[in-house]
Amino acid sequence: MKRYRKIAAWLMICAMLAANISGCGFSEDEYKIVFTTGFKHDEVFRIETSVCTIQELMTYLVNTQNGYESTFGAGIWDVQTEDSTVGARLKESVLAKVAQVKAMNLLAAQMEISLTDEEIQKADSAAAEYYATLSPQDIDAMHGATQDTIAQIYSEYALAEKLYDYIIRDINPEISDDEARTITVEQIMLKTYSLDASGEKVPYKEAAKGTVLAKMRSIKNQLIDGASFEELMDTYNEADERTLSFGKGIMPENYEKAAFNLGNGEVSSIVEIPDGYCIIKCISTFNRDETEYNKVKIVAQRKREVFGQQYDDFVATLTKELNQELWDSIEVTSYEGEKTSSLWEVFNKSFGEKR
Repeated sequence: MKRYRKIAAWLMICAMLAANISGCGFSEDEYKIVFTTGFKHDEVFRIETSVCTIQELMTYLVNTQNGYESTFGAGIWDVQTEDSTVGARLKESVLAKVAQVKAMNLLAAQMEISLTDEEIQKADSAAAEYYATLSPQDIDAMHGATQDTIAQIYSEYALAEKLYDYIIRDINPEISDDEARTITVEQIMLKTYSLDASGEKVPYKEAAKGTVLAKMRSIKNQLIDGASFEELMDTYNEADERTLSFGKGIMPENYEKAAFNLGNGEVSSIVEIPDGYCIIKCISTFNRDETEYNKVKIVAQRKREVFGQQYDDFVATLTKELNQELWDSIEVTSYEGEKTSSLWEVFNKSFGEKR
């Protein structure tokens, strides 16, 4: 059950972010301006003049579904989340992803960005390769998707990636060690809150906070007298983590200021943070592996911000319509036989993996 909860939580995030291309949030709620008239029988939604058919949506859905089933089993889809099921969350995440691709294609057209003949040929060849791997059961689950359906999906996805690359083209990927510097610390933390019956934090009254501070001062005095930080950490630390690695802008301001001013092996004074009091010991003022990883995260965040500024303004102008009746009829159900999940594996082989 624990693993089901983890994947359910991940799918909730996906439903809100649709992050596979750009990482820029585009919630499914933005599409649910619902008009159920004027649709053809196989049209799930429209964004302006761009239409998504049931065949397209189910191709995305079936591949994502089968990928998760290979790890978590077919029973995952009926697992309850807070207000729904994992299967329902998967539907929402796929809707958000496909709608984002459609919207990005509209923006590409406005910016006069298009695929070259060579790129179109790549999409067609990849579609033929992928379609040849499908079983009759796969095609049935995709509501009769054809090779042309796959070619359209690949072409639209390739154009969305081309648009994204164009918009973020001027971002400098070089991040200095100082900007991305990641340090590693150990901590002793005492909480100044309790949890109510629903799991919400309830801050201590001033008197109770004073008691916690007095205890933390006692711990600090023991350190001054030569006690082992690690032994005191084993005894008193109330935080979930003992050791943390982080860069700038991650931790509370007071915590970060104290931590980044420490040298290797140095111990801070008592630091007040929103949830309690801390004493911090610096293990390393520069974690090379974490710093390099942080550089990647900083660049990715800048790309999301630059892309998001232009994309979000454009999306706000679009008319979105959902065929509610057809949407409600879609169910996440497992099927027998060899199951496809290689839609994006074949795409990446032809266009290069960027996702």
